Amino acid sequence: MSAPTAAQAMAAAAARLRAAGVPDPARDARMLLAHAASVDAARVTLIAPEEIAPEIAERFENLVALRAVRVPVSQLIGKRAFYGRDFQISADVLDPRPETETLIERALGTVFQRVLDLGTGSGCILVTLLAETPTAKGVGVDLSEAACLQASANAVQHGVASRAQIIASDWFAAVEGRFDLIVSNPPYLAADEMRDVAPELAKHEPAMALTDGGDGLSAYRIIAHEAQGYLTPDGQVMVEIGWQQGADVQQIFTDAGWGQVSLAHDLDGRPRVVCAAMPA
Repeated sequence: MSAPTAAQAMAAAAARLRAAGVPDPARDARMLLAHAASVDAARVTLIAPEEIAPEIAERFENLVALRAVRVPVSQLIGKRAFYGRDFQISADVLDPRPETETLIERALGTVFQRVLDLGTGSGCILVTLLAETPTAKGVGVDLSEAACLQASANAVQHGVASRAQIIASDWFAAVEGRFDLIVSNPPYLAADEMRDVAPELAKHEPAMALTDGGDGLSAYRIIAHEAQGYLTPDGQVMVEIGWQQGADVQQIFTDAGWGQVSLAHDLDGRPRVVCAAMPA
């Protein structure tokens, strides 16, 4: 009996993933086969008519089995694209999300020389901002030592390690100096929202990066009350939010004495970033 072709293997895998409730199973099957065969995902169609080699078939089967139990594709292939760059990803950090690019776009619209990234995770925000702003330097902090190692690796990969300091810190606890820009994508899911998140998040991403275990607003309270002591006079804070949190987070910053508190929206028109500056 001849071995299945790559196209047949992908079709069977997509059907299996679809039955497991995986969103966009055909795309995932294609990406996993590309990883198993060590080819670029865009070139999978070139090998589709060919019989799949036994060792590739075995690797592919293992990857599909893990994806069927909802391990994220980024963890299986070890990377995730974000703002035009591939970032190394593991189960120790949050998978970069497309909506976070709204924060990047807003930040790059400002002038900064020193940036602080609170809860840096994979480092995707800090590394992207430094890569896009060659004169800037930055600090990324995370409570997780494993996340700090991942962020450091990504800083090296993208050539910004000499301008990036990654430190373990509980928010501002180990931070020194002042910054022109403070950014953060903090844990903003409320505890009761965790019951409804996708299995990829609930089972395979760090809970501390997703939820504060309370109302989902505690990180914003900390940032709003402490960030003014770490900003330059013309500095700004930009924080990603859940799309339903705009009014609450704006109020938190307003109550803490910030001026020019505003909202930025993502490509779907949803509130995604709260921006705040100190009063004039």
